[in-house]
Amino acid sequence: MNYSYIIIDDNQEGVLKTKGIADSFSELTFVASANNYTDGLNLILEHIPLIVFLEIDPNNKASNLSLALINELHRYLKVIPKIIVTSSNKDLAFDAIKCEVFDYFVNPLLRIDLVKLILKLNKSKVESEVDLNEPITFDEKPTFLPQPETISHGQSLTLCIKSYGDYRYIDAKDICYLRADNNSTDIYLNNGEMITAFKTLKHFERALSYPFIRIHNSYIVNRNYISRIHSGNSLCHIKNSPEKLPFSKSYKINVDLIISEFANGNYLEI
Repeated sequence: MNYSYIIIDDNQEGVLKTKGIADSFSELTFVASANNYTDGLNLILEHIPLIVFLEIDPNNKASNLSLALINELHRYLKVIPKIIVTSSNKDLAFDAIKCEVFDYFVNPLLRIDLVKLILKLNKSKVESEVDLNEPITFDEKPTFLPQPETISHGQSLTLCIKSYGDYRYIDAKDICYLRADNNSTDIYLNNGEMITAFKTLKHFERALSYPFIRIHNSYIVNRNYISRIHSGNSLCHIKNSPEKLPFSKSYKINVDLIISEFANGNYLEI
């Protein structure tokens, strides 16, 4: 999967920093950059990139960079590029969300921001392809209730598996991996326990974000529990467990991102 992108930022140093991080990802292809509203609009209409990194709180007000650029795009394009707002101003996030931007990054941009971005792009692409063939299923009686991580100021996400008055609470950080089993999902914990939830794996893929990454039609893995990746055998090994999870060609790009993320941490290759 390859994603072309344009950077629109009145600060040339900001352009170079964004491009410098993006250049380390083979999935991202740089097209052009602009420093003001008019040039940015013209570049988008000329090249139709898949991604636009847009600064909306410029240092140079004469650049006219703002969310108004998105409204202008709707005048000309049926399909709007994925708009990634980049700004040092957190106060503009709500306005950006109302404009349905794909993501909002607070400067300075970090490598992990682009890792998450590519995972989101891959996920939305795979989902759009799978939706064409996936049969319609009705809600089962037991329900999965994800609680937004942002509500609990730094606390780990808690999952509640509810079934006929029984509320089972699980810390997301304790989940090693999830495996599809028809219309249910088996959740494997770091203590060796397995819990079944009567929701599809796709349901969990939508509800869980990084470090949970889909690597196969039947598996989502918590990146923090991967101890080994064997590309030749297409297997991910789980820490303190004999389990080896297969990864498929369609999700190989997600595995490559995991390898890349390991290499850019506190890392020593021997």
